[in-house]
Amino acid sequence: MHFSKNTIQFLKRGVVFAFFTIFLSSPFSIIHAATVDELNEQIAKITETKRQLEEEIATYEVQIKDIGEQASTLKNTIKALDTTIKKNALDIKLIQNNIDSTQLQIKELAININKNINKINNGTEAISSLLSELNAYDNTSFIENLLLYNDLSEFWNQQQNIYIIQNQIAEKIEETIDAKVVLESTKEKTEKKKNDLLKLKSNLLDKTKVLDITKKEKNKLLADTQNSEASYKKILAEKKVLADAFDKELEMFESELKFAIDPSSIPPFQKGILSWPLASVFITSTFGPRWGRLHNGVDFRASIGTDIKAALSGIVRGTGDTDTVCRGASLGKWVFIEHGNGLSTVYAHLSLIKVTAGQTVSTGQLVGFSGNTGASTGPHLHFSVYATQGVRIMDYKSKVCKGTYTMPVSDSKGYLNPAQYLPSLLKI
Repeated sequence: MHFSKNTIQFLKRGVVFAFFTIFLSSPFSIIHAATVDELNEQIAKITETKRQLEEEIATYEVQIKDIGEQASTLKNTIKALDTTIKKNALDIKLIQNNIDSTQLQIKELAININKNINKINNGTEAISSLLSELNAYDNTSFIENLLLYNDLSEFWNQQQNIYIIQNQIAEKIEETIDAKVVLESTKEKTEKKKNDLLKLKSNLLDKTKVLDITKKEKNKLLADTQNSEASYKKILAEKKVLADAFDKELEMFESELKFAIDPSSIPPFQKGILSWPLASVFITSTFGPRWGRLHNGVDFRASIGTDIKAALSGIVRGTGDTDTVCRGASLGKWVFIEHGNGLSTVYAHLSLIKVTAGQTVSTGQLVGFSGNTGASTGPHLHFSVYATQGVRIMDYKSKVCKGTYTMPVSDSKGYLNPAQYLPSLLKI
């Protein structure tokens, strides 16, 4: 490559140096603590630990499923809680494992950042040196250069050296620009990993809270029953009577509601408009008649602490906990999301809520963790879909529970079958 006179003058004026100076600035300090090979070795060990933890967690999930399919006895309930506690403890270990892995990956990226910064520094120094050498030739006229040599062959050799220097400058510029591109890409990856790390640390705190909730639930159950099967059966019976009475009361109240619902505001039935609200899908109860009344949603099997996700982007219109008024009736801890397509969704029986009213959420975003709150005979997620015009968050005064609830209530025409909007059941 041959540089024109104008190009050489451009380089001499130092514009290229200012250009390279801009992207030399970096917030990352040079890391000498470990080599990339050492970090990769540590990451490989952590990855193997992750695999082992995931296998153990999967084993506990199977045990929880099997226990859930057995008779509802105090012994089985305690066994399920114990198994859930063990699983949640492993979840915490797995998250910590992922935190350790992410931190090592950030260190590895930082090493690569500094490596490319060094390449850029070396490149700019080399360019500076070559430009100085080229400048010495350029300050001498063609005639003066010709008269410096005894014969033309020496003169042409020198011109060839100038041509080589020009090519070397071009190569160094290209190498330095390439290093800059890699540097910026690595910086972006590092920032993403840092964000991932913050999410993992937040998730670690959440899972720790869920574990504490599960332990408290077990301790309360043992205290209430005094480890007596008869006492447990009595508590279950009383809870069912209360839940049934409240459901009838709510059903009567909702039957009197007359919300105006424009049919055109409801999107046509189409599979996949909504996403599954949890990663592993197993439906335990569908939408429709059940136990003499309408089951107004879909129940998914979900052990305590399972991540619950928004089925579609939207705005959180409210959250609440019916257990604060009457423990063991209705939704328990719930999240209500209004979507922009005429649909709204509710996620109920949660152990921990992770969103607040007014918050905008995206499809798949964590909204809470599954639990066993409200009128729940075992840990699961209750998921309801509504025509947005047919549902309101209202204060409802209950005679059964002698208190006032704040919860979503719907005109009977406002309930929609979630199966008509969720992905195909063949994917279960």
